[in-house]
Amino acid sequence: MNRINRKVEYALMALKLMSQKVPGELSTAKEVCETLHTPFDATARVMQIMAQKNLLRSEQGAQGGYQITRDLSKISLQELLEMIEGPQALVKCMHREGDEESEMVCEIQKTCTIASPLSALSHRINDFFRQVTLKELLLESQNGRESQHGRE
Repeated sequence: MNRINRKVEYALMALKLMSQKVPGELSTAKEVCETLHTPFDATARVMQIMAQKNLLRSEQGAQGGYQITRDLSKISLQELLEMIEGPQALVKCMHREGDEESEMVCEIQKTCTIASPLSALSHRINDFFRQVTLKELLLESQNGRESQHGRE
């Protein structure tokens, strides 16, 4: 099964923590790591990446930190995955480096009989991830789970 990378997990955890703060309040990478018990280097790196991609604003200095700058209801899980990991593909042969003239990334590509169905599956998964917003995933999933349990 397709797994979410640890760095994406740290990014999601940091975003959830930061989204629960008073608007305008900054969070440092150290604070996020200490609160969530995540490794500093990896967590700080994903926060830097999210700042470079304008999902977070970084403020330097002794009183500095990070703040969410975009509406989480307008950012898809797919966008976050690509921010942190780069282009998404289900299998190696669907992730092309450079142009079509470049070397094949799979040694059995010419004789592969499942490339087309796997490509279609990859597109469906990516489409699904595009439909899931970070707000829905991080902030509304708990409410949805509680209401589902109440119906059982």
